[in-house]
Amino acid sequence: MSMIVVTGATGNVGADLVAALADGGEPVRALVRDPERAELPAGIESRAADLTAPDSLAAAFEGARALFLLPGYPGVAQVAAKAGVEHIVQLSGVSAATGDTGNAVTRYMMASEREVTESGAAWTILRPCAFDSNALRWLPQLAAGDVVRAPFPEVRTASLDSYDLAAVASHALREDGYRGEILWPTGPEALRPADQVAILAQILDRDLHCVGLSDEEARTEMLRTTPVDYVNAFFDFYVDGAIDESIVRNTVEEITGRAPRTFAQWATVHADAFR
Repeated sequence: MSMIVVTGATGNVGADLVAALADGGEPVRALVRDPERAELPAGIESRAADLTAPDSLAAAFEGARALFLLPGYPGVAQVAAKAGVEHIVQLSGVSAATGDTGNAVTRYMMASEREVTESGAAWTILRPCAFDSNALRWLPQLAAGDVVRAPFPEVRTASLDSYDLAAVASHALREDGYRGEILWPTGPEALRPADQVAILAQILDRDLHCVGLSDEEARTEMLRTTPVDYVNAFFDFYVDGAIDESIVRNTVEEITGRAPRTFAQWATVHADAFR
């Protein structure tokens, strides 16, 4: 049985994907920055890899038939295909469908998709919407008090548990039927930030409140930690409406045979992180 290689194997999606593949008995090679520090399931091969240096990765793909690839790493798809990888599952995002190269996020998603479709390997592209784990950005505010100040307060997103995205990716990697497909996984409901905060309040048994930021306040706060091109990208998405992440699709259930997890289910699993 040939190997499946997973990039970003200790990240939100990668860790869940490695676990899903291991549970299915697939041989997995996890590419990580530091194998000594990587926490992986028993029996998983780990290999140090620098995705920003694609010419150094040929050995990492030896004996592999499939690859799960994070976006934003030019050259990796070509090296994998040249090393004999037959099928690449490329993580992307919904904005890649807009074709707007003026948006910094969209630009690197589109470039990643183009590279994999031109690599010579078979491909599957995943365009998930926002992740439930984005709520973890509120941890500093929740540690300081009971008020969450949220940008784009009226924007609804059908946010997705990385567990469900990993399940979709696992099927795409193991089954031939998704080759040449673009898949659009979402969560089961479209929620505003205030809706998510209310769910967290119930699960954590805390009297939490969500305060929506004005666009001006949001831009000021985001620029403290985020490069201006990416702040502009998010304003393009959520203020100018370049994308609509409120659309609920049945992709997860169609592929995995079960409904995607709700935000409440995700928050229950990760409640300790908020405590």
